Amino acid sequence: MLDSLFAGLVTGLSLIVAIGAQNAFVLRQGLAREHVGPVVAICTLSDVVLITAGVAGIGTIVERAPWAIDLIRWLGVAFLTWYGVSSLLRARGSESLHANGNGGAGTSRRGAALRALALTWLNPHVYLDTVLLLGSIANHEGSVGRWWFAVGACAGSTLWFCGLGFGARRASGLLSRPRAWQVLDVLIGVTMLAIAVSLAIG
Repeated sequence: MLDSLFAGLVTGLSLIVAIGAQNAFVLRQGLAREHVGPVVAICTLSDVVLITAGVAGIGTIVERAPWAIDLIRWLGVAFLTWYGVSSLLRARGSESLHANGNGGAGTSRRGAALRALALTWLNPHVYLDTVLLLGSIANHEGSVGRWWFAVGACAGSTLWFCGLGFGARRASGLLSRPRAWQVLDVLIGVTMLAIAVSLAIG
């Protein structure tokens, strides 16, 4: 039981702790102290749903419907391109760049929630990692062990997103200047576009 739980925790963290579109968005919201709770909750619950589905065997269905992954891939390319360009354009000014959540244009709660959903569910890598990969690894743990593996993987996602979103506030002082936010937005924009290109050619 504990072995399966630990294996799920380590495997889940190893897959999620990487620079990606979803993590970059959670980081930015955390640094801005803007709708962090809803964003973290959406990303965490989405991972829980996807991991549970993979362990339950939904991965087999996804493998037999490659057109679904292709559809998600191109929707993801379009969204990431739009988001990346938006980040680069936002970096041109300083009026919306703030680290304390008290000024600037900001993002509405609904807008932040929709972006978190899009960055999660329109990313084919999410399905490959959580549904297919974690699902297949979990099935090697046995009928009972696979669910403890799932619990560990879900715990890993929860720890990561909470740490990334709420822990980022500690670094907000370093980003109190507009120039720092401009650099961050450029990095996020470039990251989004790079992921979009990799999805398009992959």
